[in-house]
Amino acid sequence: MTQITLGDLQESVRDRSAFTSLADYFLFSKAFLGLIERDHPTRIVSPTQPNYVFFQYGSDFGHKITRPLNADLLIGSETDLMTEYERFMTFLSDLRRHQEMACEPIARQKYLASRPVNRMIYTFQQAIGCICVTFDDTNQSRKRAGQLFESLVKLVIQEVGVECEPRTINLPIPDYTGYEMSYELDLVFSRHHAILASETRVIHPSEVIGSVKTTSKDRIDKIFLDKYLLTKFLGRNVPVIAIFLHDVQRARRGNSIFGINSTFKTNHFLGYSVALNRLDGVYYVDPRPEMLVNPRLNEQIFEFQQFLTRDLWSLTRG
Repeated sequence: MTQITLGDLQESVRDRSAFTSLADYFLFSKAFLGLIERDHPTRIVSPTQPNYVFFQYGSDFGHKITRPLNADLLIGSETDLMTEYERFMTFLSDLRRHQEMACEPIARQKYLASRPVNRMIYTFQQAIGCICVTFDDTNQSRKRAGQLFESLVKLVIQEVGVECEPRTINLPIPDYTGYEMSYELDLVFSRHHAILASETRVIHPSEVIGSVKTTSKDRIDKIFLDKYLLTKFLGRNVPVIAIFLHDVQRARRGNSIFGINSTFKTNHFLGYSVALNRLDGVYYVDPRPEMLVNPRLNEQIFEFQQFLTRDLWSLTRG
């Protein structure tokens, strides 16, 4: 059987017709982990935060270095991925049938204690990210990684039985007849079959808007502003949540170029929360440690697993 190469994985990422199901993400991640196990790119441990690692490719790919990978979340082998994927899909099926009640059995709570939802989503997305960094056009590769993360989150939400699609809306500007603001919304989701069309000027009261980004860097202000404007223009509260993959980047620390730097802007986040409005939920697949211990942050920021297992159902109950 012909072995899958890094070039093959590049072509998969470029293919705009690919990644239409969770099975596609699984097969891609499986192929990526198989390549890592077979080709052994250089594995570099961050000297500042040892749970983050990097892979450096060989000369054929310009010795490119991946972004930081959280080894506590990244599933490390094909075998482990296959086992975890089967359990993950079973869990999503149970969520579809029983919603948040699916998490109540003791056996299920033990399963969730290992953060399996975060680990699966993280592995799927970072397998793609590790291939995207090998492209010469860094802007396009970042854009593609972002598109595929948005699609991944949409597919997961749909898998548990919730309506979820991107949408473009046109908002009339009050007191300016004939003038409208166009908004492209990453995701709009609802449990009540209220989604009308891909393009509509209406947001149903039972719908929730989700902004999905790989990082909050240079994006967090727009999400707060979106909620503020949507609420003001529509004359009612519009629920808006944000879902992020992570907020880390490689940075020089001392003599090493493999330090870890947080890209989360705590003061900006808190300032927007006060000056504009709080978001209705902020979720990270790989949250920064300070988000979990800072009392001003941990009352607003949670792990993605909590969104899927609990908050998704309360947000869409109305």
